[in-house]
Amino acid sequence: MTPASPHRLASVDALRGCTVAAMLLVNDPGDWGHVYWPLEHAQWHGCTPTDLVFPFFLFVVGVSVALAIAPRMEQGADRGVLLRAAMVRALRIVGLGLLINAAAALILPDAHMRIPGVLQRIGICFGAVAAFQLYANARVQWGAIVLLLVGYAAILVFGGTLEPFHNVVSRADTAVFGHYAYRYFPATGLGHDPEGLLGTLPSIATTLLGLRAGHGLRGNDRRALLLSGTAYVLLGALWALLLPLNKNLWTPSFVLWAAGWATLALLVFHVVVDLRGWPAWGRRFGVNAVAAYAGSEFMQILLPGLGIQDPLYRTVFGGWITPLAGPYVASLAYAMVFVAVWWVILWAMDRRRVYLKL
Repeated sequence: MTPASPHRLASVDALRGCTVAAMLLVNDPGDWGHVYWPLEHAQWHGCTPTDLVFPFFLFVVGVSVALAIAPRMEQGADRGVLLRAAMVRALRIVGLGLLINAAAALILPDAHMRIPGVLQRIGICFGAVAAFQLYANARVQWGAIVLLLVGYAAILVFGGTLEPFHNVVSRADTAVFGHYAYRYFPATGLGHDPEGLLGTLPSIATTLLGLRAGHGLRGNDRRALLLSGTAYVLLGALWALLLPLNKNLWTPSFVLWAAGWATLALLVFHVVVDLRGWPAWGRRFGVNAVAAYAGSEFMQILLPGLGIQDPLYRTVFGGWITPLAGPYVASLAYAMVFVAVWWVILWAMDRRRVYLKL
């Protein structure tokens, strides 16, 4: 645990923090059977606000690489040393994700060991984009974005159907991970993992778009952020006419659509927080993102694993809120209290200047 760096943009911490808080909100409802649609993922094709949460986080990872590594390069730091530090951090993030999955497999009765995961994808994307920052110029980075999106689109098109479990992405996950994927049905041999192998390629493109936005932010080029964000949204909408928006497959149209909204959100946060001095709402989640996400995941495992969650939900929320306002309100109230509990924890850590880093 180390003190936070004094050289940070409050807007980036705030955007990261709001994204992490949204992760907790959508990941921890009181009753999965009663969740308002904006807090659920699209069943397959399409995009809800919840579908934007993870790509927003990966986008901010790219922004953070530009803000953290590029200045050190300009100061003459050794690239090999920076790369080794980035790769070690990437491996730690992946390792923490595997530890969370192992805990779920050991504690939750219906869970199984899963190899891919959210933190695993974050670690891979961070390591890849850190390497691009260190050893590739802007032209090569843009070329990589185009190659990843066009190449992945070709894989999807020539892979046949985009239908669940039968698409090329799901088939690859099944072949590589088998019953270690998020979903696997031994009777049919079908499976799928939303954070699987092939889908990591366009996720790197998402993070690279964040890297380029981070350089625009460093240069205070607000016009470029506005134009690029708008262009990404429009291009994503147009590409969706051919390859639909799909978070599970992380389609190229979804990459551009999500990155466009993330770029515009970054611009808004920069203007209102950094330039106009508005409060950096969400900052405490942002400066302790690892503690918030990993801690909430372990809590999400322990509460049901120890038999606490169901009676807690029925007694404190469902038992009296459901008769008054309905089950959806009760489920949302649980999720909001869950986020509030973690805000209190992070507030206490922030007051003591305790920041969990990997």
